[in-house]
Amino acid sequence: MRTGTDPLGPRAAGVRVWDPAVRLFHWSLAGAIAWEMLAEAGTDIHEVVGYLVLVLVTFRIGWGFVGPRHARFADFVVRPARVLAYLKDILGGHPRRYLGHNPAGGAMVLALLAAATATGLSGWAMTTDALWGVEWIEELHETLANGTLLLVALHVGGVMLAGFQHRENLVRSMVTGRKSPKRQGPRLRHPAGAGTIEPPAGSAPGRSHRDG
Repeated sequence: MRTGTDPLGPRAAGVRVWDPAVRLFHWSLAGAIAWEMLAEAGTDIHEVVGYLVLVLVTFRIGWGFVGPRHARFADFVVRPARVLAYLKDILGGHPRRYLGHNPAGGAMVLALLAAATATGLSGWAMTTDALWGVEWIEELHETLANGTLLLVALHVGGVMLAGFQHRENLVRSMVTGRKSPKRQGPRLRHPAGAGTIEPPAGSAPGRSHRDG
């Protein structure tokens, strides 16, 4: 039954995809990385925020095993061949839409978790007696930090491209936790566990599609 406050019915609000913990992690990590990028290296606050990043990453790894459906690694971690196939579809202008992370997004999650962990651990190593003032660990930490920033830039670019291709606001969905169900055909379960997918635009609604 439609109400005066929701004239389009319950589907208008979208389907719930990102749980509060995933959203809090996402924006907390984004804020921490932005702070580290702007803060002066070697200061106490830089070190504290670095430890915060490690805590956030540790939480996200655990949540990837026990969290709800779209937060779990099993929902979006796929074989490299499927990631490459998805990237090929992007270049072709007809990528499938996923309610959760798409294959490229899933790979980026893993890359960012690994990069943030390596950067944080190398920063911690710099504070130990054994490696205090050692040049190679300082250079490694700087290189890893720059690599993390590069991944962040690629992530932002990928989000903008996916949002443009699918005509949806992905930033807003990470704030509200909801995404449009897109009434363009049946959503299918990825055989390798990469979340819920929808047929490419222009596909016949009644046909079955396989990814890759």
